[in-house]
Amino acid sequence: MSCWLLWIRPTVSPSSDGNTSNLPELTEAEMFGDDPANSDENGDDASSDENADTVRDDEAVDGYAGELPADGKSVSDEVASGLEAEATEASSTAKPRRTSRRKKAADASAEVEAPIPQTDMETSPMDEPPAEDAAAADGEPVLEDVSAPMEEQSPETTAPQAPARRRNVQTRREASILTIRSREDVETAEDREDVIWHEIHNAYRTRRILTGQLGGIEQLDNRKTVAVVDYKGFRIIIPIKEMMINLGRSPSGQEYADLMLRQNKILGNMLGADIDFVVRGIDSKTRSVVASRREAMMRKRQIFYFDLDVDGMYRVYEGRIVQARVIAVAEKVIRVEVFGVECSILARDLAWDWIGDAHERFSVGDEVLVRILSVQRKSLEDLSIRADIKSTAENTDRDNLQKCCIQGKYAGKVTDVHKGVVYVRLANGVNAVAHSCYDYRMPGKKDDVSFAVTRLDMDRGVAVGIITRIIRQNL
Repeated sequence: MSCWLLWIRPTVSPSSDGNTSNLPELTEAEMFGDDPANSDENGDDASSDENADTVRDDEAVDGYAGELPADGKSVSDEVASGLEAEATEASSTAKPRRTSRRKKAADASAEVEAPIPQTDMETSPMDEPPAEDAAAADGEPVLEDVSAPMEEQSPETTAPQAPARRRNVQTRREASILTIRSREDVETAEDREDVIWHEIHNAYRTRRILTGQLGGIEQLDNRKTVAVVDYKGFRIIIPIKEMMINLGRSPSGQEYADLMLRQNKILGNMLGADIDFVVRGIDSKTRSVVASRREAMMRKRQIFYFDLDVDGMYRVYEGRIVQARVIAVAEKVIRVEVFGVECSILARDLAWDWIGDAHERFSVGDEVLVRILSVQRKSLEDLSIRADIKSTAENTDRDNLQKCCIQGKYAGKVTDVHKGVVYVRLANGVNAVAHSCYDYRMPGKKDDVSFAVTRLDMDRGVAVGIITRIIRQNL
């Protein structure tokens, strides 16, 4: 690689005192020529000009050497040392301008082969320079940078990440649900179960009262009887002792077996009823729940029968109409629960018109209005009430008698037969009593009969007459 040599041409004669430092400096055009940018292309011409200038400078130095005084060092030596220093500085500054094409290609190849740090952004194979571009222009091969880490040179790290992301997006799209309406959320069965289980868990922590439907009666392996309550699809287990079926003091022996049989019969009649319970224990792994109906009923008793409201009165008292749940239905009686207290209502207190079978009007799970007739508040354990349903409605017996006339015949249904007296409910809603029957067959319950009115009893609100014939027997 050639270097620039800078020579100082003396134009003024030295002073008489021997000072040779006031030599004029060369201009930029004289130092670098008229066209410095084309110095690489005109390298031969520049070398010849430099050689000519060097010869002229040597001659000038030799001419002035005889005129300068000798002080142990010749002027030529001083000039030569100064020129060498200036030549060294000029060569260091001129090196970037004299960079050859081969060096430029080598630097470019080094930059290309330098490892690029991986980032979180996606990289494309097009961003990497091809191998043939790393070679120099004159065909000189460029060595591979072996100092780069192996993980950075591996194709796994430099491979594009876009296909993986596309696969993830496709997976999410397959898991989502395509809805009819745009941007609408669809609740799956698993989501509903998680919400309900979260509700049960919160009720367990806060001791809140929940309401479920009695769905079954089971006997465990240890011969213990339990009630199964369905709460929004979850199975709730309630031991029979926590169902609060009070049948007196628990006996022993055969009497205990009869008592358990009676309890199972009562629970069988309660199937389908809505009951309250308090969660006593849960198992999150199997999602099993154990609850107590007794605790829920005791809390309701305390609130509605013993605690006072803002007016200083009991919430349940004599004469008040309250809402009750029907928990069991028989032919002549129904059983209701009134805020933690169970009460039986006979058929004669169910309605003003005669009812042959309570199943015709009431079912387990119904909610009815009852009037509290009396309340016995002794303690939470010893608490009883008496209620009826027909007093909540208006008595229409006398008004219905206007629909009948003496010697008229009407169709009706036998509701009961007691000691030879047949009780009939006519189709127009009037209660009737028959003491005799012209049909050779004996009328029975639920038979359709023809009734002839002989007298109207306004005091009792019934029609008295005779059964002329049996239209259809209920066999």
